[in-house]
Amino acid sequence: MTVPTRIRTSAKAVVLHEGSVLLTRNIWNGREGYFLPGGGQETGELLPDAVRREVREETGLTVEVGPLLWVLEGWMESPGPLAPENYHRVEVVFLCTVVGSPETGGGTAQDTDQIGTDWVPLDKIASLEALSPRYRAHLALLASGDIPRASYLAR
Repeated sequence: MTVPTRIRTSAKAVVLHEGSVLLTRNIWNGREGYFLPGGGQETGELLPDAVRREVREETGLTVEVGPLLWVLEGWMESPGPLAPENYHRVEVVFLCTVVGSPETGGGTAQDTDQIGTDWVPLDKIASLEALSPRYRAHLALLASGDIPRASYLAR
């Protein structure tokens, strides 16, 4: 039996403030981990609008969307309780800045696995085991203050 595959496009934010990056703290597959704020794009929604909405829902912050940083692409081929179908995932990551206070107050529609948010110093990112290696290496480069050219990152 063939399991259907769907394409999921999501918008993610790298929100920087005073040398730190905003991450959501989640329980995923029974372990605590960090993720970039953001999520699925809705039909008819532009990616910058999706990232603004998702950051507000997950963190309570309003952000200004800046340049494109990365496009990540991969797929999940092992359906299970967390992913009941195969899916091809495309994540579009934007550099964002906070509008107003950087104090997170909890969002209006946090993900069910989300347990908090943290501002993590960029110089600690390289050793942050709870963050996916696909993000860890690229976020660590931002500690130099240089904003990289947009990159395509395959799975």
